[in-house]
Amino acid sequence: MGLKSVSRDGTSLAYESTGDGPAVVLVSGAMSTGATLAPLAQLLAERRFTVVTYDRRGRGESGDTAPYEVAREVEDLGVLIEAVGGEAALCGVSSGGALALEAAASGLPVRQVAVYETPFAVHEGGRAAWAEYTERLGEALGQGRRGDAVALFLRLTGLAEEMIQGARQAPMWAGMEAVAPSLAYDAAVMGDCAVPRARLTAIRVPVLAVAGGASPAWMREAAQAVAEAAPQGAYRSLEGQTHMVEPQVLGPVLAEFFGA
Repeated sequence: MGLKSVSRDGTSLAYESTGDGPAVVLVSGAMSTGATLAPLAQLLAERRFTVVTYDRRGRGESGDTAPYEVAREVEDLGVLIEAVGGEAALCGVSSGGALALEAAASGLPVRQVAVYETPFAVHEGGRAAWAEYTERLGEALGQGRRGDAVALFLRLTGLAEEMIQGARQAPMWAGMEAVAPSLAYDAAVMGDCAVPRARLTAIRVPVLAVAGGASPAWMREAAQAVAEAAPQGAYRSLEGQTHMVEPQVLGPVLAEFFGA
């Protein structure tokens, strides 16, 4: 991350800007940094957008300031939007989508919002599993057991136990433990994991909710629920895609939406 900005509470924010055109800020999800979305940023930049990727607070090269509040992350986005001209579209991936939607509902100068598979729980079983996860996550982080916190998250995503144990032995594990405290931030952004229908009604700009056609049905149902709750919402399914969406598939869809 070559550029720096400072949020309202003094937190340093590391970001990159590429391309030339209407501004788009990409918001990463849990266990991710701005670099995670660099391939998608490059595709959008080639389609004549100025694309910003950034390390959310508490991860990568950005700083952190306690205590954490979702409102501070909304302020972070506001500072980045100001840095690129005072108005931008937002694209949030996974739990980053919940932050992008909250930022738009908060009244930031946002033109459009696109979200990819924000994992809202549309069924009671999903919300119960989320409640158990957040409780155990809080315990693990409170006791300094970062590795266990990462394992809890990977388990929540459906990763097999043997793969989690294998990951613990991999070189990447140390980096995952480094950003483990930010899992609590994503949990706060997601709230009780239910679709925030009342909050979504406050968004006065176009919203595109996208899901992968090969993802579990509840992911598509969640995206549809977001589109239905937003006053100017639309839904799109990408054939053959999963939660690990291919940038070359998502990119053109976003470019069409942001260029409208």
